[in-house]
Amino acid sequence: MPSLAIVGSQWGDEGKGKIIDYLAGKADMIVRGQGGSNAGHTVVSGGKKYALHLIPSGILNRDSVNIIGNGVAFDPQGFFAELEALARDGAPMGAIFVSDRAHIVFPYHKTLDALYEKERGGEDIGTTLKGIGPCYMDKIERSGLRVCDMLDIDDFRGKLEAQIDRKNRVIERLFGEEPLDKRDITETCVEYARRIRPYVRDTAVMVYEAAKAGKKILFEGAQGALLDIDLGTYPYVTSSHPTSGGFTTGAGVGPGLVSEVLGVTKAYTTRVGKGPFVTELENEIGDKIREIGQEYGATTGRPRRCGWFDGVVARYSARVNNVTGIALTLLDVLGSFDTIEICLRYELNGEKLEHFPARLGDLAACRPVYKTLKGWNADISRVRTWEDLPEETKEYILAVEDAAGVPVKIVSVGPGREQTIVREEVF
Repeated sequence: MPSLAIVGSQWGDEGKGKIIDYLAGKADMIVRGQGGSNAGHTVVSGGKKYALHLIPSGILNRDSVNIIGNGVAFDPQGFFAELEALARDGAPMGAIFVSDRAHIVFPYHKTLDALYEKERGGEDIGTTLKGIGPCYMDKIERSGLRVCDMLDIDDFRGKLEAQIDRKNRVIERLFGEEPLDKRDITETCVEYARRIRPYVRDTAVMVYEAAKAGKKILFEGAQGALLDIDLGTYPYVTSSHPTSGGFTTGAGVGPGLVSEVLGVTKAYTTRVGKGPFVTELENEIGDKIREIGQEYGATTGRPRRCGWFDGVVARYSARVNNVTGIALTLLDVLGSFDTIEICLRYELNGEKLEHFPARLGDLAACRPVYKTLKGWNADISRVRTWEDLPEETKEYILAVEDAAGVPVKIVSVGPGREQTIVREEVF
């Protein structure tokens, strides 16, 4: 059963949208199984740029079936806004369905997200304020509402009103803020409930039956492995599992359905928000990478912190995701550097460290041990074959392979579908 999971191998923003869009043309079904509208995939198709947040990146392929799985924090407002924006742009769109088991993000989740973040003060996490964390809190607390609850309008109305009352008590008593307008929220969400019905399915059954029929399935990840709630740089993480194991749980199927895992990896490293970042360049080199790579968040517009490629992160991500190949992205961004660094390991209190530490204090104290490579000082954005790449570029790619311990199968030299070099076919 041919299937592929595409994961972010760093802290997100690795260019997954482009790689997913490129490979989605081979897929019969594209499945998103975690995260919510706090993610952002930028896809360029037909000369147009599309910023997708909740909808799978495969939506731009007319023949595809796109699934928002049970593990997603589903924001109906964001869902319909994205569909309407795509329709206005005349974008080609495949079919899309939403799991009846997905938990719903409501306006009170967004309000609470902002209030919790404000309460943290200087210890804030840097959340996108999209309500994802509070939605997952309700899910784990077993008080959340799911898409299937929307299918009985009267029952949904009663459950939602009870939840708004409950959240208003928290907003008033804990934070001393004005309560939310129950009537306004209820009527807005009831209207979404009426509109969502044609999209709702038991998507786990759809995915399973597609796999049994030999269909090609692409499992799409949001964010990156270093933001995993268990495996990332906690507490500066997201609230779900953007790792290959999390994808299958969030799609409602077993891990045996994934036959390949492609780790999307930037040719350098970035992250948004707070938290230790060993290879960060807080200098003119980091600024140069940011400006050339246009390193600003697709969802938030926030500038990303930039640094050299981190082989320790790459190896860690390869291990926890069982990565079978790398898609190396934004390689063209490094085309004007005389020398380029690759971090091979960390040094912690005078000792060499090969593996990614759990304790933030240790991570913050780590220093990168670099290997210096010669830059290629050339524009490679028009290169379409491995053979035509400068020798220095090839040496850099091979050094990335060696540092990560995984073969680089795809090289991206620009945002367009055509700006892709395939060294080894996947999927």
